[in-house]
Amino acid sequence: MSNHKYNYRWKMSDGYPDKNGLLVFGTFVCGGGSTMGYKLAGYNHLGGVEIDKPIAEIYKVNHNPMHLYVEDIRDFADRDEFPEELYHLDILDGSPPCSSFSTAGNREQDWGKEKKFSEGQTFQRLDDLFFDYIRLAKKLQPKVLLIENVKGLIQGNARSYVRKINEALKDAGYHVQLFLLNAASMGVPQKRERVFFICQRKGLDYPKLKLEFNESIIPLSEISEDHRTNYLTEKYSQYWDDAKEGGTVGKFGTIRKAKYNDACHTITSGDIYHPHQKRTLVDNEYIKAGSFPSDFNFIKTDAKYIIGMSVPPIMIAQISKQIEIQWLKK
Repeated sequence: MSNHKYNYRWKMSDGYPDKNGLLVFGTFVCGGGSTMGYKLAGYNHLGGVEIDKPIAEIYKVNHNPMHLYVEDIRDFADRDEFPEELYHLDILDGSPPCSSFSTAGNREQDWGKEKKFSEGQTFQRLDDLFFDYIRLAKKLQPKVLLIENVKGLIQGNARSYVRKINEALKDAGYHVQLFLLNAASMGVPQKRERVFFICQRKGLDYPKLKLEFNESIIPLSEISEDHRTNYLTEKYSQYWDDAKEGGTVGKFGTIRKAKYNDACHTITSGDIYHPHQKRTLVDNEYIKAGSFPSDFNFIKTDAKYIIGMSVPPIMIAQISKQIEIQWLKK
């Protein structure tokens, strides 16, 4: 018998559960992975902020938000007034762009520098976006803050940023807890380790949040499809032959060959090769591995790109449900 609380095979058209009366607003909402997770847990998600216009259009089409601000988080945090409901939030959510801290990126070489990146096609510093989120939190004063980022944030020299983030959160009026969680333990068919800052507003006196997820692994074999597409060229077929299951492919550190009897690797910009067929994974496999709904409308954007940038919906559903049970419904 399955021990999975949420089913990764789902459709938005089937509807979300009844609302629990709790309000969420998002920042860096991308395609809405987190948004769907909150809705699966029963929250009323009001919308959010997204700098990239095409991505914001995907968000709008799929989620029909009450509020959607297509602008830089810096400009949004600079506002003096917000809609009244944003001053009564239960959770302010955010996943600041993480390439500056990812172990697959340049890390220290990019810290403090402005770079051109795809979201919005503009020059920005990515490593200080945490602090713009915190500026916004200080103005809105929601009960709970939830900030998600890559595991690399707590590794090596990046830990100095964590100390600065903690201090800024405390100065904004919050008690901070830091978690390293893996989506594969929550019923998501993907090994995705992420860091979560989960903070309660001072004065609420909630107990320490306890997050323990031990759901059984969903292996690639369960989401695999028999496809005759996405076959590799002769050159990459040789790399496939030489690669071991679970290992990197050739000289490409971002390309992995999946294990058939284990959860899918973290979905990133790099391809994931199927272990038994000489091809990359197909969209339907990525959709299931990311716990995205089968009827999500990606418009003309690559599904893997959106899913790779998003928090798996079921991951957020699991976490936010515990926040509701342990804190917000007390």
